[in-house]
Amino acid sequence: MVHKIKLEIFEGPLDLLLYLIKKDDIDIRDIPIASITEQYMAYIEMMKILDLDIVGDFLVMAATLIQIKSKMLLPPDPTEEGAPPVDPRDELADRLLEYQRFQEIAEELRAKEKQRRDLFPRNIDEQAINQLREESKEIYFETSLFDLINALYDALKKTPQEIIHEITKEEFTVEQKIHEILHAMLEQSFLKLSELFSRARSRVEIIVTFLAILELIRLREIKVLQKSAFGEIEVFRNKDNMLPVSLEPIEVQEKEEAGPAHG
Repeated sequence: MVHKIKLEIFEGPLDLLLYLIKKDDIDIRDIPIASITEQYMAYIEMMKILDLDIVGDFLVMAATLIQIKSKMLLPPDPTEEGAPPVDPRDELADRLLEYQRFQEIAEELRAKEKQRRDLFPRNIDEQAINQLREESKEIYFETSLFDLINALYDALKKTPQEIIHEITKEEFTVEQKIHEILHAMLEQSFLKLSELFSRARSRVEIIVTFLAILELIRLREIKVLQKSAFGEIEVFRNKDNMLPVSLEPIEVQEKEEAGPAHG
């Protein structure tokens, strides 16, 4: 895979751990380290396949999980007999709970900001207000990188391995897939990510489609949303930031970088 995606805005290692904990409805104070470590490493392998720039930070957390797992397999230290037992998971659990509290505060601030945006000045007529409220009845949630990787993992599991004796191999590029996705969205208001994957005829094409989705998110040309946690992922055009789309293949010009990476 030669196309490398640089992501400045996506989540970090603690977010992935919280995602796995919520997905399996796990108590943060009683994390099944062996299972979580296995799932965590599977996500890292997917990131390596995609050649994402963020893998390094996740490897540090992977080492921490493996260390905790090792400590839990060791027998109690006889020299510490009588001392209260120390759970190797406690420090990680404290970090996760603190991080989760910061996330909740940030979410509350975002909700208040949204409430302010939804206030209408008095000079807007009642009919316009009712129309806006009617259009906003359907609630969507922004999709995380980990939901996207989970969808990719499921799509790859359903796709058979390529036939080894194949004589010709079709080549795909991220730029071509970007054009195909944008062109398809001229005819539909949204696309389901699972449908985009189902159109692919090989594992390579699925991965290139996924990279095109990530690139369009980075360029803020699309939004990926869900109606519920861990639900179906839907792809929408970002109407405030749209590239021109023609019937001919286009070269996607990179927009000015949004700013430094956030941890």
